[in-house]
Amino acid sequence: MTYSDDQQAITAHDSEEDIRNRDIKIFINGEIVHRDQAKISVYDSGFLLGDGMWEGMRLYNGKWAFFEEHMDRLFDSCKAVSLDIGMSRADVLDALTKTAEANQMTTDVHCRLMVTRGTKVKPFQHPSLSRTGPTVVIILEHSKPSTKLLDRGIKLATVPQVRGLPMSQDAKYNSHSKLNCVLACLQAEQAGADEGLMLDPHGFVNTTNSCNFFIVRKGEVWTSTGDYCMNGVTRAKVIDVCQSHGISVYQRNFSLFETYGADEAFLTGTFGAQTPVSLIDGKQIGNGQAGPMTRKIRELYQGLIEQECQS
Repeated sequence: MTYSDDQQAITAHDSEEDIRNRDIKIFINGEIVHRDQAKISVYDSGFLLGDGMWEGMRLYNGKWAFFEEHMDRLFDSCKAVSLDIGMSRADVLDALTKTAEANQMTTDVHCRLMVTRGTKVKPFQHPSLSRTGPTVVIILEHSKPSTKLLDRGIKLATVPQVRGLPMSQDAKYNSHSKLNCVLACLQAEQAGADEGLMLDPHGFVNTTNSCNFFIVRKGEVWTSTGDYCMNGVTRAKVIDVCQSHGISVYQRNFSLFETYGADEAFLTGTFGAQTPVSLIDGKQIGNGQAGPMTRKIRELYQGLIEQECQS
């Protein structure tokens, strides 16, 4: 499926246009080059097989928000799949810092940090064919979430594609292998929605194809158990701010029945923070805009960011 400029889909990662991104510099294995010269081999294991892990992070006032939490996830994921990053946390931070400096970036910056198993000697699956060491890429962009999306809210459609069991491909891996989520996104788009609402193997509401999912019912905030979804850093921080400010929050199983009757719903992710949901399967949620609890949590989360990233 291809799109013309006037057919671009709305996503939870829509951002304000920034022409500076046309000339960004990208980190590849220790070198920082203009985006037009940023290239990897077609033999790279990430390109061939989706064999790699990634992190999305935000830079505010010259500091990476929740850096240690993101590194916990990255290093745990790479260890679990026997992928040696070849860098310490300090090395990763140094690479991020140098890339930001090369781009003269200090705030409202989004990072895509990618680590693959590296270039293969033959275009086949076995990990032993990757013999050059890992490929590490850092893409930084000037990026602010679209204010239109925050006002309009996002439309979801429940899709047949589910989040699978841990023994098939554990959703806790932030891996390059995202076909399951891409299929869910396509299914939602073909149903006239912006993103897909995915169920777990037991039929309970789980997550969307790109973000964690919350509902609000009678002053309580609910999200899934976390057993079958990416345990997002922003998801965890929302739970933390609710607990620390006396807001009842639960990680639990719930069905579409409770979801359709929710007073509010919102998505969480590093890029968009908290994105309101306006419609699910054609049914309006609340008043179709960000509700009072969503706005309160967004305010509390922004305060946490300011505390974390004081200049």
